[in-house]
Amino acid sequence: MLKSPYHGGHLEVIVGPMFSGKSEELIRRVTRAVIARQRVQVFKPALDNRYHETAVASHAGRTVQALAVRGAQDIRTHLSGDTPLLSTRGDSLPDVVGIDEVQFLDAAVIPLALELADAGVRVILAGLDLDFRAEPFGFMPALLARAESVEKLTAICTVCGAPATRSQRLIGGQPARFDDPVVLVGALESYEARCRVHHEVHH
Repeated sequence: MLKSPYHGGHLEVIVGPMFSGKSEELIRRVTRAVIARQRVQVFKPALDNRYHETAVASHAGRTVQALAVRGAQDIRTHLSGDTPLLSTRGDSLPDVVGIDEVQFLDAAVIPLALELADAGVRVILAGLDLDFRAEPFGFMPALLARAESVEKLTAICTVCGAPATRSQRLIGGQPARFDDPVVLVGALESYEARCRVHHEVHH
């Protein structure tokens, strides 16, 4: 009888708009893994230094130590040097790899995440599924399609209090224009959570 190839590795993705608690949920999951005495490594984009240089931080103030990286290759180099990742679990790989604000990395994070999962690693990724225009954010749809589990969180609309699924970018207190750059790292000074009805983009 054939044995199942499943050996514990899988890909979890946490998505939602700004202020929906994505980083908080990532921190919760990796903290539980640490309590369970699993080997955990967390990464964050070097681009995102809003709250801390060497930690993933939620808007609520919770943190977990993390390595700042410029892209998927930095993660690969840290985990396994310049050689390909092991095809089976080895001592060089952690049990859990977490990546926050994954949308700010490059698309090479997708094959890396799949390779890690195939090697038996639990991979937890958190990021925006939509950009400020409410358009799919870069490679995120391809990542979601390949995940074993996806959790889509909502925030609270700052206008009406309804569940918010969109990130409203504000420039000088006014909605941003559709042709503004997609990437603008910011927090309360640049973004609000909005529902479908109250999300605005100027054309």
